[in-house]
Amino acid sequence: MPSTASAPPRGPSARPGYRAVLGAPHAGRTFAAALLGRLSYGVVPLALLLTVREATGSYSAAGAAMALFALASVLLSPVRAGLVDRHGPRRVLPPMAVLYGALLLAVVAATARPGTAPAAVGALVVAAGACTPPLGPVMRTFWRRLLPDPVLLRRAFSLDGVAEELLFVTGPLLVGLLLPPVGPGGAVAVGAGLLLAGALLLVASPVAAGGPDAPSETDGADDPDGADNPDGAAPPAGRRRRTPLGGGRALRAAVLASGVTGLALGALDLMVLAFAEDRGRPEAVGWILAALSAGSAVGGLGLGALDRPVSNAVRLPLFTAGLGLALAGAGLAPGPVLLGVAVGVAGFFVSPALTTSYLVADEAVAPEARTRAGAWVNTAFNAGSAVGGAGVGLLVGHLPLPLCFALAAVPALAAVPVLLRMRDFGGSRSRRKSDPVGDPAA
Repeated sequence: MPSTASAPPRGPSARPGYRAVLGAPHAGRTFAAALLGRLSYGVVPLALLLTVREATGSYSAAGAAMALFALASVLLSPVRAGLVDRHGPRRVLPPMAVLYGALLLAVVAATARPGTAPAAVGALVVAAGACTPPLGPVMRTFWRRLLPDPVLLRRAFSLDGVAEELLFVTGPLLVGLLLPPVGPGGAVAVGAGLLLAGALLLVASPVAAGGPDAPSETDGADDPDGADNPDGAAPPAGRRRRTPLGGGRALRAAVLASGVTGLALGALDLMVLAFAEDRGRPEAVGWILAALSAGSAVGGLGLGALDRPVSNAVRLPLFTAGLGLALAGAGLAPGPVLLGVAVGVAGFFVSPALTTSYLVADEAVAPEARTRAGAWVNTAFNAGSAVGGAGVGLLVGHLPLPLCFALAAVPALAAVPVLLRMRDFGGSRSRRKSDPVGDPAA
């Protein structure tokens, strides 16, 4: 399939910006479809939490159910992404989205029926989490097909990261608007509908039909030796042989940076709450965390707008160090206003760190493994966030808050020398098939 986007003009005055990203053929409609489906990620968790809480009357039961939902969704994300890599988004995403939506509706039906056992509700919630379609990793794979030019690809990844963060802010607001007319169960149904509609529109895009990473009718047919088939026969039409993830130290660096970024943010939410309550200003939590999102948006869009090329090998440890230092410094703030400023500075490094992690992962692996690589980065971030929140929860109340901030910054700062030792990953060299093979967890 020919490239869906031509390279932008080059010259001293040629500075393709975000308009060029969205102006590439099919880019606007594809991105809009992905955002529609991904809005569900901001709606469903809160709506499910409220639904289970209303049905059981127990915050602990609701919290446990949502923890299991998140765990199933995060840990199985690389598996689901691997299915997309192997069989293609058009074969995998529609049935996965239908199953996910059906399981969410089953949760709503079960909680609406009096006397339903909490274990049954929990099992449905876990099953739904296990089937969450990986729309984010798929869209990042599509960006590579849409924009082969590395400058535009960096801008696309930056725009994608900022937009995704805004969706996680918008989703809970939408739940708040839905609660009066339809209740929490109705909000869950709306979230299921958003994801199904987005997934179907996404695979309807011409970008989903092919690309260097797309399964084709002839996958495996040109292997005369049938290396993966002892009978010498080609795999069934449209199914590719499983490609080892590979990626070597580049992918491990991306996963590490994403994980410590998630850990820092997971810890920060709880520390901001503790800080505000300690100062008698609980209402400040909202705008302090809004400063985090604003700083992240500015940092992400600023990274995408940069014209001077700086290698990923330089950017990744730089952004990770900036986040760690800003987080440690935030603990020294004397009041909510200065804490908001410090948190905004920390946020400035969040989106760039994640965007660079996704770019490194995308460049590190073969085209047919990119969805899986992006899912590993996403899984590391979510797992780190959960660990960070749980870990700092054990410290707050037992240690001074400035010390909690400093300890929360340690993983990010400790990762910097490790990332610096991995600095030889920063280019297309990391895509060589001779790189060490194996998942980053190996």
